[in-house]
Amino acid sequence: MNFLKAGLLIVFSLITTQGKAQSDTTNTKSYADQVMIRVNLDTNIERYVFSMGEGKNAFNMDLSINNKTKTSFSIDYRIISATVSFTPQFLQGKNDDEMKGKSSYTDLSFRFFPGRFIQNVYYKNVKGFYVENMKDLSPEWQEGRDQYYQFPNLRVQTFGGSTSYILNKNFSARSIYTQGEWQYKSSGSWVPFVDYDLTIFRNTIDGVKSKDTQYNIGGNIGYFYNWVIGKKVNISPYLAVGIGGKFSSYRDLDNESTKQNAQYATIRMQGGLHVGYNTDRFLFGGKMNFKNYAYDQKNNQTVENNNLYGLLYIGYRFAPPKVVKNTYDKVQKKIPVL
Repeated sequence: MNFLKAGLLIVFSLITTQGKAQSDTTNTKSYADQVMIRVNLDTNIERYVFSMGEGKNAFNMDLSINNKTKTSFSIDYRIISATVSFTPQFLQGKNDDEMKGKSSYTDLSFRFFPGRFIQNVYYKNVKGFYVENMKDLSPEWQEGRDQYYQFPNLRVQTFGGSTSYILNKNFSARSIYTQGEWQYKSSGSWVPFVDYDLTIFRNTIDGVKSKDTQYNIGGNIGYFYNWVIGKKVNISPYLAVGIGGKFSSYRDLDNESTKQNAQYATIRMQGGLHVGYNTDRFLFGGKMNFKNYAYDQKNNQTVENNNLYGLLYIGYRFAPPKVVKNTYDKVQKKIPVL
């Protein structure tokens, strides 16, 4: 919980020191001068698929987390959108823990909207995986009777971000990402973006510790469309594809001579769908997003990382407290670019 408290402190500190209000246009209504708080229920499936060999000799191993429903809180003001999420005790449950092991999933993200750019930064920490396709690996294995093979010490930490640019000035990305605006008329836009991250894999098996540090970067192009139905409902699908590079450095922490460096080309795809209902005060809706990237290793080995994310939200907008607005206005006078 210390991480959560620190994250919330960062969120409120940023809100009082950064941001630039967006104004209404002929195609959008802005809520930038309103504070929006939102409660979300979301589920996140993190999965790695390792494929080796070809034909009859093909072998797959699927690693997945024991997924839990998480609660997250979002707060938006001016150009700042911040979210902190965690898995509360009352939602954890113990039905699958004995069979699949315990998993933890925590993330913290910030999204900025300077002009037609979108800047996203995030941190993600996942620990505890199990082999999902046990039946493929052991034909005599039976679900409900036998345990899944577990990697309780496998931890994946990711520090990442993305930089996007909206080509169509009449398209409102904020109406989809954060509901910080409402778009009056249906329209879409091509969105080129670059994503990048530093991912660290740590694991301990039979007392042997290992660490794999990966640097990823990719160039992508996607199309986003915001279909406005009536005055209060919008449906927004998107799809993006891209290519990139992965630079990996693996080492056995107990034996420095095992250090290995490698470079891979990656193929990536992501997409999603948002359905929302919006008024000037209340809003609610749901989202479903997927993200996939794959790369080939030597000897017919392929690795895929699949992420499936679903979310339900309900939110409320209100005028900012005077202390927040006054503090922000004073900072903006000294730093006009904010």
